[in-house]
Amino acid sequence: MNREFYKKLICLVLPIAFQQFMLSLVSASDALMLGMISQDALAAVSLAGQITFVFNLFLSAFSMGTSMLAAQYWGKKDYLSLEKILAFVLRASLAVSFLFFAGTLLIPRHLMYIFTSDPALINAGVSYLQASSVSFLMCGISQIYLCMMKNSGRAIKSAVISSTAVVLNIILNAVFIFGLGAIPAMGIAGAAFATVIARTVETAWSVMDSSRENSIRLNLRFFIHTDKDLEKTYWKHSLPILGNQLAWGCGFTMYSVVMGHMGSDAVAANSIANITKSLMVCFCLGVANGGSIIVGNELGAGNLALAKEYGRKLCRMSVLSGVVSGGLLLAFSPLILHFTSLNSQAEEYLKWMFWICSYYLIGKSINSTTIGGIFSAGGDTRFGLICDAITLWCITVPLGCIAAFVLNWPVLAVYFVLNLDEIVKLPVVYKHYKEYLWVKDLTCKKTVRC
Repeated sequence: MNREFYKKLICLVLPIAFQQFMLSLVSASDALMLGMISQDALAAVSLAGQITFVFNLFLSAFSMGTSMLAAQYWGKKDYLSLEKILAFVLRASLAVSFLFFAGTLLIPRHLMYIFTSDPALINAGVSYLQASSVSFLMCGISQIYLCMMKNSGRAIKSAVISSTAVVLNIILNAVFIFGLGAIPAMGIAGAAFATVIARTVETAWSVMDSSRENSIRLNLRFFIHTDKDLEKTYWKHSLPILGNQLAWGCGFTMYSVVMGHMGSDAVAANSIANITKSLMVCFCLGVANGGSIIVGNELGAGNLALAKEYGRKLCRMSVLSGVVSGGLLLAFSPLILHFTSLNSQAEEYLKWMFWICSYYLIGKSINSTTIGGIFSAGGDTRFGLICDAITLWCITVPLGCIAAFVLNWPVLAVYFVLNLDEIVKLPVVYKHYKEYLWVKDLTCKKTVRC
């Protein structure tokens, strides 16, 4: 059993973690290259990127909901239901994508005012948002297809498509930001155009590959006329995930809002710290996503006791992956500081932010594996919403705002408070895990519990 579990996990975790890492590299390359232009360019794109972050919360919720059902129906070998799931999730994703496309194209200045009052940062952010607006439409299509690939035995192919798009994005970043031959240097707008082209390639490739025989394909009949019972089940469990993602994500965005009003040095340091956290947490997210698929497969196949045992193993792995990720961040921090183009004050902020991020990663790893992986695999999605809503909006966000704007604490003290959320909820998460409410087969007409 152990050998089979670890074989399955490695086959899923490694491509998913690599895919997550490659996606994070885009933000890292943006930061590195734009930082060579100016600190303000780096800070502006970092704040504008919060719009993309909020958009990704919706996509993440759609993807987690898709994984929850798709993993179980794949374990049950019900491929017709998988086509139905793809159709109605893609429809929902396109609707949300269009709203973000329209917002960033038509009212980008209003959106930037949310994060900063600095005119220079606002103007630079507007340029980036308008140029990258089409990428929201492309991303809304590609990510749903890639998610379905991961849950239908094609995780490696999903990683190949996504990673190729990332490599293309990074190459085009260098070309468009700095110029090459007849191509002029475009600065911030160049980073946006690179993203649009890469996302377009990713979308076209994922759609064409999924149209092949023996793949889960889009059936236009199901796109127009959905399976009401299946869709009802999807939204029953996915809406709490969406609420959870928005509660957590908007709370996380508030952290950027707080830091955005503490000066450009704090913004620049925070942007590098967030990018570094994203890179270091990739393996942890790979364990969470891969574990969710494995547990979901066993639940859908009716192997509830085995799914419970797999959940226990994943919890142990999450602790180890969090400790390793935090250690790697501290080990690489001198190298990162060496290559960042920050002034002395921002660099000092960043040095200590890395230490704060190291403990954050441990909590993030455990909570991602349990809340986002194990719990959601069995449709236990309401807990995450309640937990994050209370932790963020009743504890860390109010305390962070009070520390920054009432008590006028220094930047690093405020940053410490804002990064307590993943640690605060650990005891409650562990208690809920032991209740085993997540051990459920969602494919049965009457839900089966262990």
